[in-house]
Amino acid sequence: MTRAQKIIDRMALEKQISVEEIPKIDLYVDQVIQLFDTGFSEMKRNPDEKILTKTMINNYAKGKLFYPVSNKKYSRNHVMLISLIYQMKSSLSINDVKRVLAGINDKAAQKELDLSSFYESYLEVQRYNGELFKENLEQQVNKVQADSTAFGDDREEIEKVLLIASLVHMSNLYRRAAELLVDEMAGGKES
Repeated sequence: MTRAQKIIDRMALEKQISVEEIPKIDLYVDQVIQLFDTGFSEMKRNPDEKILTKTMINNYAKGKLFYPVSNKKYSRNHVMLISLIYQMKSSLSINDVKRVLAGINDKAAQKELDLSSFYESYLEVQRYNGELFKENLEQQVNKVQADSTAFGDDREEIEKVLLIASLVHMSNLYRRAAELLVDEMAGGKES
């Protein structure tokens, strides 16, 4: 098994909360947390890590990252929006996430957008990204291995450091591209 495949196997790339997994009844905050813990448990870096907490959800609500809940219960739409927030917050600021989701929130609250269809499209893009990532990771591993042949006894450590640096660089490039698009949304510019 290649180094890239070992990393991919541990990443649980296919883990998402599908529309079918979201109950058709409204959920209390503890039930939302349980759904995320179950759906994303394989993505934890360590067993003590929390995927989602009451504080996080309350902060998202106070920050108006999703439209108001009714009777302390979260609809399917809320769960889908929380999933989007969960994914975006690791790379974007909370204010950027709010800006990105503002139009989606408004349309979903007014029932002008079928959030299930939007969310399915989002999940399909995620699956596609997973396939691209697998191909790209294999290419990066091969490049790093080729570039580290001259390091002899230190080769394994050098390969890991180079691969980490490469992955961080790619992450930063994608984050910066996302931020440019957020700025365009805020300023009304087109790319």
